[in-house]
Amino acid sequence: MLYAVICRDKPGALQIRLDTRAAHLAYIEETGIVRMAGPFLEDGQMCGSLVIVEADTLEAAQAWAAGDPYAAAGLFESATVTEWKKVIG
Repeated sequence: MLYAVICRDKPGALQIRLDTRAAHLAYIEETGIVRMAGPFLEDGQMCGSLVIVEADTLEAAQAWAAGDPYAAAGLFESATVTEWKKVIG
């Protein structure tokens, strides 16, 4: 099952994102459940994340999101995980 992890950064937290980016990307590679991902942008600056993960349960997807180094670093103002259905693409 696919889940969308939708995260918004805390205002003024770009440096946290930049400092933690390598660990975040390594986590994505290590876990192997990310199907697509990328940052949200405002005025050309990264300000959040959309990550589509494939997991057996909502709880597993939530656990993945909680284990993200970005989350551990306190980057996010909000984070939600919801079931997602791919229709196009």
